[in-house]
Amino acid sequence: MAWGSYYRGDGVARPIALPPPPPWREFPRRPLGLAFRPPPGLPEAVNAALTLRRPLLLTGPPGSGKSTVIESVARELKLGPVLRWHITSRSTLTEALYRYDVLGRIHEQQLTQARDARRASETNRTGGVQNTAADDIDDIAPFLRLGPLGTALVPAPQPRALLIDEIDKSDLDLPGDLLDVLERGEYEIAELARYSSPVVAVRLWDSQQTHPIQAGRLRCTEFPFIVMTSNDERDFPPAFLRRCLRFAMPEPTVELLRDIVGAHLGMHVPQNAAVEELLSRFLARLHAGESLAIDQLLNAVFILTGDDAPQGAQRDDLLNILLHELTHA
Repeated sequence: MAWGSYYRGDGVARPIALPPPPPWREFPRRPLGLAFRPPPGLPEAVNAALTLRRPLLLTGPPGSGKSTVIESVARELKLGPVLRWHITSRSTLTEALYRYDVLGRIHEQQLTQARDARRASETNRTGGVQNTAADDIDDIAPFLRLGPLGTALVPAPQPRALLIDEIDKSDLDLPGDLLDVLERGEYEIAELARYSSPVVAVRLWDSQQTHPIQAGRLRCTEFPFIVMTSNDERDFPPAFLRRCLRFAMPEPTVELLRDIVGAHLGMHVPQNAAVEELLSRFLARLHAGESLAIDQLLNAVFILTGDDAPQGAQRDDLLNILLHELTHA
């Protein structure tokens, strides 16, 4: 079947058999760290951050592989599943440490009071003895859950891996709010600090497992490996930068691009004219200052170099679609 013969726009209903997807779009998704190829200097920056127990701040344009670094490190060092905190302008430090469903707890208390009232009414009618000991228990644990940063700081025999993605999109105060937690490696859950029970088992962010928290305070034993990414859309205060190690993702070379494409496709990328043209055109546009992502190059190589790849005007049209500059609509 020729490429592009699935949807034809003729209104005729027909069954289709789609081709296998690209390896990076198979579901469940395979770990991206399998195909990551670090640029020169990055391993040294990672090892320094691991040794010094400092966050690693990665800067570079979108699509340069910043968020994939931590998957590669976590897989190679067996740090477990990566915790993720995706930053928006509304992100706060508290939500990264823990989530408290106060409305859910109030609703549960109201339901419990209504149930107890019905039982009391039935007991009065029947002349029985009411036992409300179990109903009087107000358990806060079901309404608390540690956030991604809070889970990363849970005491453990080895560090957890935490991605703080696109921190430059945060509110201006968030980097400053992070300073104390990143420096001390501990935090307090205010709702538990004044709770009647001294120890409460709270769920972790990425599982149903719980961790006992005493007197509302949690202290890490192994500082997590934290990668923060930034698209260079803002500057950070010196006090914040002092507590990080920084690495700028370099512009790729043709050799590195070929290696990346081959790793994602799971095969050796032949140095034929079609592949070389795509690599050279992509790199030339990057050097010209255009905003393009590695994902776009992968898409173009996958579609435009196959056995049934489109040709002529159709190929040119697809190339414009696949390698469309990111900063233009």
